[in-house]
Order: sequence, then structure tokens, then C-alpha cells
Amino acid sequence: MTAEKNLAYGWITRDDKILFIRRDPGAFLGGRWELPGGTVEAGEPSEDTAVREIAEETGLEVRVTGQRASSSWPDIGGKPLTINATVFDVDEEGQAEVVLNPGEHDAYAWLTPAEAAQRDIPDHVRRLLP
Repeated sequence: MTAEKNLAYGWITRDDKILFIRRDPGAFLGGRWELPGGTVEAGEPSEDTAVREIAEETGLEVRVTGQRASSSWPDIGGKPLTINATVFDVDEEGQAEVVLNPGEHDAYAWLTPAEAAQRDIPDHVRRLLP
């Protein structure tokens, strides 16, 4: 049986721009832009993961307003692992400054869908761009 890893991400917008964060060059998939999010802990609802990970990675306080998409794919490293990712629509509680978690991400940008399409972003996120 193939193991599964569940991920949860937040789709945060300001003025029709989406928040992307860039993985630190020394991290797995370093230099790639992604939505804030991360691994679902055992017994943790995916919505809670998105809120927790967004707070840890960006310092922003958010609440989930709905599910935008979910997708699955095999582990890119070849492990017997299926990755399941859910992207949630989230609203910010106010508009705080983004504060990145050093060592994990080294930059952030508010990007229009067209701008995001020009960056190195994961396929499961690229498919969500209008």
C-alpha cells in the first residue's frame, strides 16, 4: 500500500493579487514559488493546517472561507508516496505585513495570475490560475 502525505495551502488575495512565497535556496525545491501552507499533522483538520501554516510561514492571521481545489500526484522523489494537496480560499484578519520564517522561505510577492504564471510554481497551483 502506498503511503499518503496530505498538504494544505491558502489562497490569499489582496487587490486581485495572490500571495506567493519562495522556498529558501537551501530547502527542498529551493527557489520555487508556492502558496503558503504545509503538511497536515495526524488528526488535524486540513483547514486548521492551512491557518496554522500560513501563520507560521507568513505571520498572517487568516480564516478559511472555502475549498478552492484538491489534487493528488505521486512523490516526485520516487518514494512510494501519494501527495494529496488541498488549496483553501482564506480571508485575512486585517492586513498585516508578511513576515517570513527564515530558513524556510526567503522572499514573498503579491502576484497577478499572469505574473505568477511566469514564475517557477508547482503544477497543482498553476492549474488554478485563471
